[in-house]
Amino acid sequence: MNRIIGIGNALVDVLVRLENDAQLQHLGLAKGGMQLIDGEQQLRLAQELEQWHPTRATGGSAGNAMLALANLGTHPGFVGRVGDDNMGNFFTENCRTVGIEARLIGQGGATGVANTFISPDAERTFATYLGVAGKLAAEDITPDLFEGYDILHIEGYLVQDHALIRRICEVAKDLGMTTSIDLASYNVVRENLSVLRDLVTRYIDIVFANEEESAAFTEGKNPEEALHEIGSLARWAVVKVGKRGSLGMTDGRKVCVPGRSLDVVDTTAAGDFFAGGFLYALSRNGNLEQCLRMGSLLSQHIIQVVGTRLDEQTWEEIRCEAEKIINN
Repeated sequence: MNRIIGIGNALVDVLVRLENDAQLQHLGLAKGGMQLIDGEQQLRLAQELEQWHPTRATGGSAGNAMLALANLGTHPGFVGRVGDDNMGNFFTENCRTVGIEARLIGQGGATGVANTFISPDAERTFATYLGVAGKLAAEDITPDLFEGYDILHIEGYLVQDHALIRRICEVAKDLGMTTSIDLASYNVVRENLSVLRDLVTRYIDIVFANEEESAAFTEGKNPEEALHEIGSLARWAVVKVGKRGSLGMTDGRKVCVPGRSLDVVDTTAAGDFFAGGFLYALSRNGNLEQCLRMGSLLSQHIIQVVGTRLDEQTWEEIRCEAEKIINN
């Protein structure tokens, strides 16, 4: 089995389930948006949230994908930057507990926090304090960070630092690694389109995108058209289309896996778990259909709970189903 490591923003997810959207208005947050906040705002928000009894978990897009892989028994790795504080200690210890090899770069300062507010209709609103997570830099990236791993999964938000993501891709290519990227956010794609297209053309093997992200990457194309365009640049292209399922392409061959109608509780990490499931199947030499089915399996489970924690019984059921998918 090929070993997988992720790199991205090392964030602690602080999750709050709202009774109504008036609480968002009270906090000055636009429903469904992602707002970056500074250190002072984070301190005030943390004090406010205590009365709502939030839950905590290790987060960040790539971190969530590695969490899914760890629960599937693959012992993945994760590269990111944390601070020397309680949140940083929580992130490190939680990685150890769930089975992620944390190759963390420490720095004085505060660990990043993704404050996540879940509305009654399952819509998510974010107030994100990047802290030192956002200070991961090109000079931090050395080959030894990825030593012992075969597949590198890159968080798309890192494209905002062009020197950093280019260095990551160059090191991975020199090491002969297979690289994947989750495009992360349509606005990030739109603002960094030329850089992203160059990276995908030159370095990236696998591209994960949702409908909005694929449209941004291809400047307005529908999912089918976007799949073909991305598939002409990368070895594997994946476009997720929500309840309708997912589309994939490799070597000119297209596969569609239908979705399921489910009660959605929280869409946090749905795309991240999809990537984790897909990469799990790929690491076991799965074909494109098996990879898409594994991605769907994980994303369908995670949207039925708040946050990124599934109980062990559920994971056991997922692992059994995974074996059927891989061996079918």
